[in-house]
Amino acid sequence: QVQLVESGGGLVQPGGSLRLSCAASGSIFSIYAMGWYRQAPGKQRELVAQIFNGGSTNYAASVEGRFTISRDNTNNTVYLQMNSLKPEDTAVYSCEVRKVLPSPASYWGQGTQVTVSS
Repeated sequence: QVQLVESGGGLVQPGGSLRLSCAASGSIFSIYAMGWYRQAPGKQRELVAQIFNGGSTNYAASVEGRFTISRDNTNNTVYLQMNSLKPEDTAVYSCEVRKVLPSPASYWGQGTQVTVSS
């Protein structure tokens, strides 16, 4: 099992910045991808950003150039730096990690609320 603890959400004005953190613990061997998803009220959950072993990244078009995902392998933490936030970025953000051993599996954090409003 993998445990994920998220932090960093909150209320911010449009144009502001927030940084989300997600620390993984437990059976973390064979994690090959870590990422962030979000779900706004009445909408489907969507991928925001993902980072793979080796450092390659994947971003949603709506956040490209504004958000940056990074990973600290020393403490098994993934970060999402969110700049130039817009009201449409308001959502619950959840961390996800993917493992390949002993069998392919995904693990999810509890979610953290990000609200962009003046």
